[in-house]
Amino acid sequence: MKTTEIQPVEEPAPAKGLPPSYTDVQEGKVVERVWGLEARLDPNVSFEEFTYWAKVEREMEEEENRQYVEEQGPLTVKKLIKGRFSKGIHHENRKKQERREHENAQNLNESSSGEKTGATLTTNDGSSSRSNAVSDEEWRTAARALRTASWGTIFYMITTDILGWSSCPFVFASLGFGPAIALYVVFGLFAGFSGWILWNVFLALDSSRYPMVNFGDCFFRVFGSKSRHFINLGQSLQLLMNVAVLILGNAQTLAQLANNKICFVVCMVILMVVGMVLGSIRSLQRLGWLTNASVWLNIVSFLIILVACANYGVDYNAVIHSTLIKKIGPVRTFAGPPPDMFQQQATGFAGQFTGVDNLVYSYGGAILFISFMAEMRHPWDFWKGMLCAQLFICIVYIFFGAFVYGHWGQYSISNINNAVEPYGLQLAGNILALITAIIACILYFNIGMKTIYQEVFQEILHFPAITTFRGRLLWYALGPIYWIIAFVVAAAVPNFSGISSLVGAFLILNFTYTFPGILYVGYRCQVDAALPGEGYNPVTGVTIRHDKGWRRWVRGFKKSWAMNVFCTLYFLGGLACSGMGSWAAIESLIEVFGAGGTVATSFGCAVPV
Repeated sequence: MKTTEIQPVEEPAPAKGLPPSYTDVQEGKVVERVWGLEARLDPNVSFEEFTYWAKVEREMEEEENRQYVEEQGPLTVKKLIKGRFSKGIHHENRKKQERREHENAQNLNESSSGEKTGATLTTNDGSSSRSNAVSDEEWRTAARALRTASWGTIFYMITTDILGWSSCPFVFASLGFGPAIALYVVFGLFAGFSGWILWNVFLALDSSRYPMVNFGDCFFRVFGSKSRHFINLGQSLQLLMNVAVLILGNAQTLAQLANNKICFVVCMVILMVVGMVLGSIRSLQRLGWLTNASVWLNIVSFLIILVACANYGVDYNAVIHSTLIKKIGPVRTFAGPPPDMFQQQATGFAGQFTGVDNLVYSYGGAILFISFMAEMRHPWDFWKGMLCAQLFICIVYIFFGAFVYGHWGQYSISNINNAVEPYGLQLAGNILALITAIIACILYFNIGMKTIYQEVFQEILHFPAITTFRGRLLWYALGPIYWIIAFVVAAAVPNFSGISSLVGAFLILNFTYTFPGILYVGYRCQVDAALPGEGYNPVTGVTIRHDKGWRRWVRGFKKSWAMNVFCTLYFLGGLACSGMGSWAAIESLIEVFGAGGTVATSFGCAVPV
């Protein structure tokens, strides 16, 4: 049982107050502990304390949102456009407060100005010391200064993050019409279910006092520190691999734009340098207008492909140089799984499951959901952005994949822009695809680099916070190293379908489906295990539990046994799919780089398009 005694200051803080620090008695010593990003990983904070302050936070957010809606009035086109470039409600409120304070200061004499309030901290020898402190409201305003995104912004961010329709025709070419449509619907529903899990856990455990900023924070509060390190390591690896895949795909596009006159590895170097330069953007809010533009550019590129499919043929050169298909024949489509002679990456079950891997890759975005909610003004609205985005994405995937596969059949390659004819449409589509992919690449880098910096460099190596001057300099210095590593991975395995299948099976599938399932089981067990008289007391700072260990976990599991059993099966099913998918991806890479496969080689000049 964890007991933490809160020492009194001049006046006891009200239950809904959020002062910046407090004193804590540990092993006979009184220490001052700072709330916020530093406190979010405090192992001495109990699950019950996290949930208590999260409930307080949600109540305050609801009242703030009500006032915000009243102040804004009816939504107009002008307000909608202005909101896309806004720094957020908290920034605007702070500016208003500064203006009011400036006006008040002009009417006061300097001699009559009051001193800032201070808190008395009790030390071991019984003496008291005076320390400067800000008010509760000032602290919370500062703590929430970066929480500016609306659910509309989240819709665009999720869509930019997840929407990867270019590989959908390849999924249909690997699975056929029936299985592809069915699996897109099933995996879409499960992706939404995973998002619902993360949304519930975030609302129950996040607060300004103990903010959650990434996927690993969920596991820390439910399962402890070791699970957080494991999740953060996997998250960092997945985002790095996502950047590598995008570098590879964009390099193919750039090579085709250059009419294959630039060495392929040089194309990847160019994209790496562009990423280094644009990756200096540190705030997701600053990326809001870029992600907005990306969605509409995606739609234009989408329409270009549809026009090309309906009216023109296929650039077979792109198919021959990047797949196992070497002989050109009539276009063939299948209701069920296509025969081996029409598979692009591998034969047999491995070929079909490679399509499933790419399907999973198309839905891989749950890993960023916590980071998105962490920057929302009103996180309760996240479900609106997620639901709209998932429905939009699922419909686009099925329509686009079925339409292209219906016209181009077995020649529907994963990087579909490179198979477009005539050259004018191919050029326009590739330019748009290059722009949108670079935006997505920057988004992945932004979250991935923040995770590595905060969880490795800042926590373990004690680097300064990223918001400080030295932190910004280190961000600019470490960013290029991240891009170089991603380039090395992309150049070493230059096969877009193969590497994306492996990333989808080994990493994305687990973060989108497997891990949220077991997370919800742990969360429900913690909540449902509570006995009468247990809980966190905000006055004394003491958390009371009557028991601990497996007895407590079993009691919690039994209370919501139906949901817990379903989520456990969900977790095990995700692990099984990950294992089979990884095997299929490795088999496909062996075949595609074998005799009669792709012309590309590691760090080579040959363009696989």
